[in-house]
Amino acid sequence: MNDYTEVRLGLEPCSETLTDILAAMLAEEGYESFVPDSMGVTAYIRKEAFDPDALDRIIREFPMETAITYSHSIVEGQDWNAEWEKNYFKPIVIDNQCAIHSSFHKDVPECTYDILIDPKMAFGTGHHATTTLILRRLLGMDLDGKKMVDMGTGTGILAILADMRGAASVDAIEIDEFAHENAKENLKLNRSENVTLHLGDASTLATIRDVDIFVANINRNIITADLPAYADTLSPGASVILSGFYEEDIPVIMKAAETLGLEYADHTVLDRWASLHLKNQI
Repeated sequence: MNDYTEVRLGLEPCSETLTDILAAMLAEEGYESFVPDSMGVTAYIRKEAFDPDALDRIIREFPMETAITYSHSIVEGQDWNAEWEKNYFKPIVIDNQCAIHSSFHKDVPECTYDILIDPKMAFGTGHHATTTLILRRLLGMDLDGKKMVDMGTGTGILAILADMRGAASVDAIEIDEFAHENAKENLKLNRSENVTLHLGDASTLATIRDVDIFVANINRNIITADLPAYADTLSPGASVILSGFYEEDIPVIMKAAETLGLEYADHTVLDRWASLHLKNQI
C-alpha cells in the first residue's frame, strides 16, 4: 500500500531558512517529501520507518533558535497519490525553456521542452531548489551525443530532459523500488527511449564507463562516500554535476573530490542550496 506517516512540524518563529534546515535534517533520517509553508513544514516518511525518538532528537539538536512542535498521522498510499497531485504538485517552468507538469494540469505555458510526469509520494517534481539548479545546468550544457548518468533519478526528470536535449544515452539509477517504478512510468510517458533505468545503488556503476556527464542530486554524505565510484565511470574531461547540499558543504565535497582528480569548475546557488560543477582531470 506504501502507507506513509505525515508529520506536521510547527516553527515559532518560522522562515524559509529554518524550514530548509529542518527538512535537510529530516532527510538524513529517511524523510522523503516536504511541503513548507509560512508556519512550518509537513514531512512524509514511510510508515514503517517513522521513529518518534529520532524525531525528538532532531528537534533537540536543531541548531537555530526556534520552538518546534509536531503531530503525526497515517496517510494511506493510494489516498496520498491523489492528494499530492491535487494539492501539492503544481506545474513548474524553468527559465521559460522547460515545463514540468502532470496530465491533469491545464494552461501550461508552451516551452521548448515539455516534461510530463505523474508523481507519487516522495520524489522530486522539480520544485526543490536542488532539482531546479540541475535542470538549469542541463538546459545550458551541450548534451548532444553525450553519455550521461543520473544518480538517484527519483521521478526521472533529469534523465528525461537529457534525452530530450539529445543525449546519446542516459543511465538512470534509483535505489528505492517505489521511486524506480514511478520513474519507469514517467520515462514511458515521455517516450525516453535512450534512458536505461536501473534499480540499485552505487555498485550499479561498476559496469558503466566512458561517461561524459555525471549527475547526482542526493545529499552530502552519500555523495562524499560514493564519489570514488562516480569517478571510476568518467571519461577524460567529463563533467560532474552535484547537488543536494548547502553552499557551505562545498569544501567538504571538494576535499573528497580533489583526491580523485576532480577539479572545481564553478557552482551556483539557490536559496542556500548549491549545485557544484567538477571537471575530471584524469
